[in-house]
Amino acid sequence: MKFSEIKDSTAAELAAKSRDLRQEMFTLRLHQASAQLEKPARLRQLRRDIARVETRISQLRNEQTTKKAA
Repeated sequence: MKFSEIKDSTAAELAAKSRDLRQEMFTLRLHQASAQLEKPARLRQLRRDIARVETRISQLRNEQTTKKAA
């Protein structure tokens, strides 16, 4: 997932996306613990996607506080 795909999403959509990614990460960690993980690189990709989504949520939150302060 690219940041450009996330950029136009709303805060609610981003929160839902973050929740889905975290759920997928949990599932993959369970598979990894039981030695059934087929694509270990997917864990790294998920971590980065979660970081991108959380960064965008933080940016939106900062924009809102800046607008309220002005």
